[in-house]
Amino acid sequence: MQYDFTSILDRSGKDALALDSLGRNPGFAPDAPQPGFDPIPMWVADMNFPTVPTVPQALIERASHPAYGYFSPTDAYYDAIIRWHVTRNGCDPALLTRDCIGYENGVLGGVVSALTSFANPGDPVLVHSPTYIGFTKSLSNNGFSIVHSPLVRDAQGVWRMDYDDMARKIRENHIHAAILCSPHNPCGRVWERWELERAMEIYKANHCVVISDEIWSDILLNGHKHTPTQSISADARSRTIALYAPSKTFNLAGLVGSYHIIYDPYLRDRCRAKSSKCHYNDMNVLSMHALIGAYQPEGYVWVDELCQVLSGNINFACDYIRDHFQGVEVSRPEGTYMLFVDCSQWCQAHGKTIEDVEKAAWAVGVAIQDGRMFHGPCSVRMNLALPFSRVEEAFHRLDKYVFNA
Repeated sequence: MQYDFTSILDRSGKDALALDSLGRNPGFAPDAPQPGFDPIPMWVADMNFPTVPTVPQALIERASHPAYGYFSPTDAYYDAIIRWHVTRNGCDPALLTRDCIGYENGVLGGVVSALTSFANPGDPVLVHSPTYIGFTKSLSNNGFSIVHSPLVRDAQGVWRMDYDDMARKIRENHIHAAILCSPHNPCGRVWERWELERAMEIYKANHCVVISDEIWSDILLNGHKHTPTQSISADARSRTIALYAPSKTFNLAGLVGSYHIIYDPYLRDRCRAKSSKCHYNDMNVLSMHALIGAYQPEGYVWVDELCQVLSGNINFACDYIRDHFQGVEVSRPEGTYMLFVDCSQWCQAHGKTIEDVEKAAWAVGVAIQDGRMFHGPCSVRMNLALPFSRVEEAFHRLDKYVFNA
């Protein structure tokens, strides 16, 4: 490979929440690892790989100029986004113009701006479960009523949308706003085109505005392809607010910088008017240059290699769970670098709780995340965006000290 995904990146003391909070903040960490076990961060959704070199190069070049005053987004910023989506997602360059693109401090901020543009506190919003905790917190904090439509696993263990349940709950609760996570976090589904078509027909029939979180759209495993929600039909384009960012793809969350793509002028005007009212939704000059640096030709190659590495990690982990952890189940994700692991049968067979599993894992340095906050009653979420040697070591520890102790 052209880029390094094998070296262990030392992030301790570098403002890394995934490591620097271990053992210090009980809101994040059950306990610090026991002596003799170095921490393997597998909880918060960022990566333990160095980003593509063109990002720090772009940042250093801009930071070397000693003026950091007011600025406007450059043509290079918009051109980089358009080129990325045309090349990687098949977007129509005649439709995707710079007018459709708008800055967001974060995807969740964009979700809130979109929802508050078309709904009021107390209004119901449809969300699939398991549910990304960021949706739960941001909707609850803004007074929305969350209505869950549970995903269901089919005979092959693949998570699917329950279209009858979606339609019924939308009608019964008079819902006119829905959140779609594509690819889905934490389940890792990369929705097929026909799945999105059925979902969008339900939203159309019930006059729902759709907020589509597509921040994971670049992280695709084992050859799966992302289908932008807005590409499904002309109607989907006119009712969908799509949210993207380079942060998950290139590990840039600490720089802050996301963006929306909204084709419909009415939706766009409402969202931009709402997001401007806080006077906080403004781009940072370094985040702009980070995006431009990420969306360079080198970034295309880097992401393709990243997806190969992550596919290998995911395949190893899923196979290891199947072969070694009796009573533990996981659906092989098609996108993201997260596993959503169901420990229900194992806990029942061993008289343990999911909290017991987490404490045992953290005690030997395997820092996994409580799945209950994602509406998985006996589940954990695991981040596999690490060098393979670290993933392998983590599963050997889980084998020896947790599931087969």
